[in-house]
Amino acid sequence: MKTIISFFIISILSIATCTAQSFNQEVILDGQPPMLLGKINETGLKQDPYKEWFSKNYSEYIPNPTTIDSLTGQLNEYSITVFMGTWCGDSKREVPKFYKILDSSNFPLDRLTTVAVNRTKDAYKQSPGGEHEGLNIHRVPTFIFYKNGKEINRIVESPKHNLEADILKILSGKYRSKYASVNEIDDILNKNGSTYIRKNGKKLSRQFKDKTQSMYELNTYANVLFYANKKDEALSIFELNTLLYPKNQNAYISIANKYAAINDVQNAIKHYQKALEIEDNPKVKDKIQELISTAN
Repeated sequence: MKTIISFFIISILSIATCTAQSFNQEVILDGQPPMLLGKINETGLKQDPYKEWFSKNYSEYIPNPTTIDSLTGQLNEYSITVFMGTWCGDSKREVPKFYKILDSSNFPLDRLTTVAVNRTKDAYKQSPGGEHEGLNIHRVPTFIFYKNGKEINRIVESPKHNLEADILKILSGKYRSKYASVNEIDDILNKNGSTYIRKNGKKLSRQFKDKTQSMYELNTYANVLFYANKKDEALSIFELNTLLYPKNQNAYISIANKYAAINDVQNAIKHYQKALEIEDNPKVKDKIQELISTAN
């Protein structure tokens, strides 16, 4: 059974205090659809309004029986943590399928932890109980597989083939996760800090040039850092992204927006101007004028 917490003024501190202790807590923010936050389970997902998409996508998905036969038994050696958003289209599509696969392969659900994260900017892709901390949850859903307490691999956002096939590849040790470059960059950042990222930006851009598929890989990761109040770390990643994608106007707009958000007018204008060097953009010009007016 879910507990409903209704808010007319968003208060992340209140959410954290109220929801960290029990399962299937529902939060209703003023003017927005409800969402589950923190640890949840199948019971919560089978209640309104979530059952509309959970039950439908669960019942309609037919896992490959041969792959399920291969998973049955050996999957039980693992524990799994799922991070999802009940507001997220990818989560709505993939998480019900994942539960269907686990049920079909007789996976014990006491070895599964499912965590619902926030959609608001102040707690973007975070859980009020802090389960996300240190795990680099930059896209949802994220399915993390552990063996003997150690992360073995993860499926991020969507499978490369299908979920059961990707799971089997993880168990065989032959899987490279989508957005693996983000995990590598996160490891470098955690070990060496943002100053290292800035000082070695050109070297890192050469190293990761062929590992990232688009500017949105690191952009999303940097956004998550920024809204987790790791602003210096986030800005170093945004800067690296401009080196990886020097001809992409959005890379410069993204970092300029963040400098503007912290009232660093000089750096915001500098990056907006770099965006204009790539392509004319009336909105960017208006933003520059707004910042100049504010500064004066």
